[in-house]
Amino acid sequence: MTRTILITGTSSGYGKSVAEFFLDRGWNVIATMRRPDPSVFATASDRLKVLPLDVTDTGSIGKAISEGVAAFGAIDVLANNAGVGLASVVEATPDSTVREIFETNTFGVFATSRAIIPQMRKQGHGVIINVTSSVTLGIMPLVAIYAASKCAVEGFTESLSYELDAFNIRARLVEPGYAPTTNFSANSGARMKDLIPADYGSFAQSYFEKMANYPTPYCTETEVAEAVFAAATDEGRTIRYPAGADSKLLAELRWTTSEEHYLRKMREMFSPQLSSESLENT
Repeated sequence: MTRTILITGTSSGYGKSVAEFFLDRGWNVIATMRRPDPSVFATASDRLKVLPLDVTDTGSIGKAISEGVAAFGAIDVLANNAGVGLASVVEATPDSTVREIFETNTFGVFATSRAIIPQMRKQGHGVIINVTSSVTLGIMPLVAIYAASKCAVEGFTESLSYELDAFNIRARLVEPGYAPTTNFSANSGARMKDLIPADYGSFAQSYFEKMANYPTPYCTETEVAEAVFAAATDEGRTIRYPAGADSKLLAELRWTTSEEHYLRKMREMFSPQLSSESLENT
C-alpha cells in the first residue's frame, strides 16, 4: 500500500526537496504552504496534493489534515518543516519578534503534532518528524532566540516519543546543519533589521566572516530530505537524525565527548575573537 506524508513549508528549501524526494520514491505527498502554488513542483502527479496550511492557525491545520485524509485515506507521516530564521542580539530583540519566532517554530509544531495524533492513534501507526537545526547541538552566538525556539521542539519531541510508544507512533527529530543555499537569510531579513546594535558590530562582523569560511561542507537540501526519509522509514527507536557534515560533527561532540571538550571546540568554532592562547586557558 502506498504510504502518505504531509509536509509543512514546502514552497522552497528543505520542504520542497523533501516533497520531491518522497514523490520520487512512490509516496503520496501532501505538500502544504501558506500560499499554495503547485507550480513550485516541476512535475504534476496524482500522488501530489498541494494544500494551504498556516501552522499558526489551528483551523488551517485541521482543514489540511482532513483534506489530506480524504484524498489518500490516511497520513502515515507528518514532517514539520515550516520555520523562520533569526539572527539577533538578545538585548535588542523585542518581545513581538520573540513571539513571532516561537509562534511558527515552536507553537506551530506543537499544534500540528497535537492535531495529527488522534488520526494516527485511530489508524494504529504513524511517524511525527520535527525539523530543528544543528544549533540545538552546537549553540552559536547571535541566534539565542532562534536556538531557544528549536531547543524547545527537541525537548517536546523526545518526551512525545515516549508518550506515544504504546500507540505505535514514533516522534523523531531531523537536525539540519548550516545551509546558506536555502531561503533562511532572505526569510529572516525584515525582522532582523536593527537587531544587531553598533556595540556588537565588531564581534558580529568577525563572527559572520568566520561563518563565511565554514569549517565543514554546507548542509544540502538533499541531505535533509535523506534524513527525513530515514526518520520516516526506520523501524528502530532512534530519535535524532543529524543532516549534513557539520550537524553530524556537532552531534558527535555533543553526545560522545566530555563537556569540557565540547565547550572548547565550540569556542574554537564560534567565538571568533578568542585567541588560541586564551583557549589554552579555558
